[in-house]
Amino acid sequence: MMERKFGTIIQIGDILVSEDVVTEYFACDYEVCRGACCIVGDSGAPMEEDEPEMIERDYPRFSALMSEGGRAAAEASGFFEIDRDGDIVTPLVKGSCECAFCHSGPCGETLCAIEKAGCRKPVSCSLYPIRVTKLTGGSLALNVHHWDICKPAFEKGRRDGVRVYQFLRRPISDRWGEEFWSALDEAARHLLSD
Repeated sequence: MMERKFGTIIQIGDILVSEDVVTEYFACDYEVCRGACCIVGDSGAPMEEDEPEMIERDYPRFSALMSEGGRAAAEASGFFEIDRDGDIVTPLVKGSCECAFCHSGPCGETLCAIEKAGCRKPVSCSLYPIRVTKLTGGSLALNVHHWDICKPAFEKGRRDGVRVYQFLRRPISDRWGEEFWSALDEAARHLLSD
């Protein structure tokens, strides 16, 4: 008998949700990571095509919260960069892996200047650890991304009994609507009861 190599895929409209979105545990452990996802990596956060324009529009509202290096990077790049994979990403502070839109908190933690100002940060940041992939034909695929710096978040989620999709209820609802969230929650309850 062959071992099953692929998990269950949940389809809601034209969105395909991988099983690990509902089976894996996750809850940011900010006390441990202190916002490392904003300052570690080989490129900026993925952005949707309309997000650089939105960030440029909101820039006057949050730019004062950014570092001098962040402002210089944003103003030089035009609010986005193209990474080595050809993807649109947030710009990085020159000579570092730090997102240009970072804000240093009072205790040295890293925060998002965009979010702190009450503006909408890139969807990829709000939905992490879910990564959205556009498929041929216009469908979307939602998968869980595993990053070593987020290992404490997966552990905290397991300790607290919080699944990825539960942790991301608000950003999922904001992005795809309450009806989508309800369908996902119902599918997750069914899948987890098996």
